[in-house]
Amino acid sequence: MTRNNLEEPEAKYMTRCFELAELGMGSVSPNPLVGSVVVHNGKVVGEGYHRQYGKAHAEVNAINDVIQRYPNNFAEILRQSTIYVNLEPCSHFGKTPPCSDLIIKHEIPHVVIGSPDPFDPVNGKGVLKLRNAGIKVTENFCVEQSNFINRRFFTRITKQRPYFILKWAQTADGYFAPADRSQKWISGPEAKVLTHKWRTEEDAILVGKTTAVSDNPQLNVREWHGRPPLRIVIDKNLELSLSSNLLDQSQPTIIFNALKTEYNGQVKYLEIENFDHYLPQMIAYQLYILDIQSVIIEGGAATLDLFIKADLWDEARIFISDQHWGQGLKGPTLPAENEKVLAVGKDSLHILFNVKP
Repeated sequence: MTRNNLEEPEAKYMTRCFELAELGMGSVSPNPLVGSVVVHNGKVVGEGYHRQYGKAHAEVNAINDVIQRYPNNFAEILRQSTIYVNLEPCSHFGKTPPCSDLIIKHEIPHVVIGSPDPFDPVNGKGVLKLRNAGIKVTENFCVEQSNFINRRFFTRITKQRPYFILKWAQTADGYFAPADRSQKWISGPEAKVLTHKWRTEEDAILVGKTTAVSDNPQLNVREWHGRPPLRIVIDKNLELSLSSNLLDQSQPTIIFNALKTEYNGQVKYLEIENFDHYLPQMIAYQLYILDIQSVIIEGGAATLDLFIKADLWDEARIFISDQHWGQGLKGPTLPAENEKVLAVGKDSLHILFNVKP
C-alpha cells in the first residue's frame, strides 16, 4: 500500500517524524536520520528518534516512550496503535536488535513508512517480516520529503560516496575573491553563524592547499554548539606549514597528498596514487571507505571547480552579498535549476541541487 500526500490528516504524524529525525543531525552518521511517532485513537502517545550512532533506534525510543507514559496499560495501547517511521524498520542484527522484531513483539497492528531502506540487509526485508507477522504496512507515505531528509545516507549507500555540498560566498556582481587572492570578507555575521551550524551537521569539511595557506583557517566550530567536522586538505606536495592551524592536532584531519601515508596523532596523511588523474573520484572513494557520509567543500575556486568538472556535487550553498567589487576572481558557475533562495541577514542564500534526470 502506497500513499504520498502531505495534505492527508495523517501526514502531520509523518511530518513530526521528520522533525524528530533531524534532531539527530551531527550525531548518528553514518546511520540515517530517523524519527518515529506512535498514535492511538488520533493521539500521539509516544515519540522518539535515533539520537546517537550505535544506540537505540527511533522505533525503540518511541515504544519506550509509550511504556514510560502509560506503565499500567502500554501493552493494550500498543496493540491498538499505529507507528509512523520515516525509514523502513531494520530487520537485521547490527549494533542493536531489529526494530521490526520489537514492533512484532508488541503487536502493533499498523506501520506507516516514509522511505524504503536501500541498505541491502534491510531493503524490503523489514516490510516483508512485518507483513509475514500479519501487520498492515503502508509504504512510501510522504516519500519525497522522506527521501530528502536522508539524502546523505541514500547517496552513500546507492552511489558509494559521500554527499558533497559546495559552499562559497560571492558579491552581487559575481566575484569570489580579490584578484590578488588576499582575504576580504564578503558575507555578513549571520552567514558566519549559519556556516558554523552547518559544520556541526556534516561529517567533514574540505579545502585545497591554496586556501589552507592563504587563509590559515581553523575549520572548527566557534559560532555554534556541536561536534566539529573532520578536516580535509588536498595538498599534493605537502607544502602546508607545520604551524598551520589545520595541523594543530585539535581535531581529526586528513591530508590527501602524492607522497606518503602516515599517521601523526590526529593528522592522517593519505597518499593518492596518480594524483593528477581522477583525483576527486579517488577522494570520494577513500572517504566512502572511511564511512564519511557528507562533506562540505569550502574551496577555494580551483578545488570547487575540480569537483564541479567531475560532476561530484549534490548540493550548493552560495551566499550572495550586496557588495559590488567591479573586479576580482569570478565565482564558480552552476546550472540554476532546482534553486531555492533564502534571506540570511543582508545576504541572500542560494541553494541548488544537482538532480540528475
